[in-house]
Amino acid sequence: MTAPAPWERAARGAMLLDGAGRAAPTVFAEMSALAARTGAINLGQGFPDEDGPRVVLDAAHAALDAGLNQYPPGRGRPELLEAVAQHQRRFYGIELDPGREVLVTAGATEALAATVLALVDDGDEVVTLEPFYDAYGAVIGLAGGVHRTVPMRGAEFAVDHAELRAAFSDRTALVIVNDPHNPTGTVLDASTRQLVVDLARRHDAVLVTDEVYEHLLFDGAAHVPLSTLPGAAERTLGISSGGKTFSTTGWKIGWLTGPEHLVSKVMTVKQYLTFVNGSVFQPAIAVGLGLPDEWFAGLAAGLQRRRDVLADGLVAAGFSVAPSRGGYFVVADAAPLGFSDAADLCRRLPELAGVVGVPVSAFCHEEAAVEHASRIRFAFCKRTEVLEQAARQLAALRV
Repeated sequence: MTAPAPWERAARGAMLLDGAGRAAPTVFAEMSALAARTGAINLGQGFPDEDGPRVVLDAAHAALDAGLNQYPPGRGRPELLEAVAQHQRRFYGIELDPGREVLVTAGATEALAATVLALVDDGDEVVTLEPFYDAYGAVIGLAGGVHRTVPMRGAEFAVDHAELRAAFSDRTALVIVNDPHNPTGTVLDASTRQLVVDLARRHDAVLVTDEVYEHLLFDGAAHVPLSTLPGAAERTLGISSGGKTFSTTGWKIGWLTGPEHLVSKVMTVKQYLTFVNGSVFQPAIAVGLGLPDEWFAGLAAGLQRRRDVLADGLVAAGFSVAPSRGGYFVVADAAPLGFSDAADLCRRLPELAGVVGVPVSAFCHEEAAVEHASRIRFAFCKRTEVLEQAARQLAALRV
């Protein structure tokens, strides 16, 4: 029997292979195309419908006009490397050498891919929570790794500590922790964070943290990077980006931070992926990272208000809504409305309510998908009037 080709492993890891072994489009592409075709409000894909802060956009224009249009340094432009290091010190008390412990990437997704390809070999195990962002499964499959998942259960997507312990073994090479979590909006509690670190230490695994929603926490919550916990810093690679924080998802400016011995391994792979990117956008994101504290607080407060508009509308429409404590998304259960198959409902929602969402089952392997079969992820990173209109249209489902 012929071994699966790399593209097959990636597609299978992202749950995109159909019964005939063909690669299907991602659910995000499918639902965005459905929204475009029908004119429905697109609450499926997580991108804002407004530009980021003017000062950041102006900095990109200024960089272009200044002629920064050629290759930037392979590690990243110095002003962004320094800005990332200052950001980590300012918000979390993390000290970094910008020349050795920071790496600029083509978004968080490239940072993740380069990390997995650098540190995971055939048969190595990688632990994530489930539901999981589909790129995790894709790059684990591409690297020839084995994906071990820990289910997030119940209405609040809780992590069972016994199941977390059971997912680890001496074959565990890597642990990927997305906190705040996509798609559920969950923020891990302190005991779960510490247990992840303890298990990684016990099994000598590298911790990889996906922190792209680090500034988008609600209801008074504060982000706690795993690298700040005792015993974690020497084995943790932190990944973040400017796309979510500054509403510039198309710029694809991300970064990776951590100890030099790990960052250098990732850079060895990363330089043969995109090599470099975003010459004029890197200085602009550096400007954004230096914005005052009140700007970051206002960002979270504004997004929390939008969350509440959509969540209240979904409840009024008859959905059961899970708490969203961070990120761009709220998860709604359609079961109270009589819909048990969210994937089918999402394909019908443009006709029924003029809205598009994404089924949570698309973020799960087959067994876990059953538990989340009636749940839909909706994005609230949209203008308030768009969310209000979506809420009014979704109310038609209750009639």
